[in-house]
Amino acid sequence: MTWTAPGITRPGGSLSAGERTLLTGLLAWHRSTLLHKCAGLTGEQLAERSVPPSDLSLLGLIRHMAKVERIWFRERFAGQDVPRLHGTGENANADFEECDPARAAEDYACLLEEQRLADAVVAEASLDDTFTAGGETYSLRFVLLHLIGEYARHNGHADLVRQRVDGVTGA
Repeated sequence: MTWTAPGITRPGGSLSAGERTLLTGLLAWHRSTLLHKCAGLTGEQLAERSVPPSDLSLLGLIRHMAKVERIWFRERFAGQDVPRLHGTGENANADFEECDPARAAEDYACLLEEQRLADAVVAEASLDDTFTAGGETYSLRFVLLHLIGEYARHNGHADLVRQRVDGVTGA
């Protein structure tokens, strides 16, 4: 049986809540938007590189965002000693280059788990909490804004890739 990405209901949210609620709500919306762009596609369709010569695929975006979530929330902000996902060193682009349609369900589940673990880290922290990486000091507020921007940019890519895969367009 071929795995198919499940349908997603995107969360609503306040347009006038406090800063923390707005930031976490917007991040949740962008996370679900990426999954919405993948809904109904098989692993083979998710792995399709539909904009040659780019390695970009929806499955690559899923893998990439799992890696980004882990790096920013768990490794950097929480200081957890966890291995990198999907490529380091010589093949830092493995998240896009090594997509395996047979592992699509696992990669999808990995993204959901990284999002869950990130939310657990954020739940107990202040937006003003900081960490240092590469000689720079970052706040949780910055990380949330950075991830919102990262998802927004890649959701635009996902729009284009999805349309090339099966013609589906829209929000």
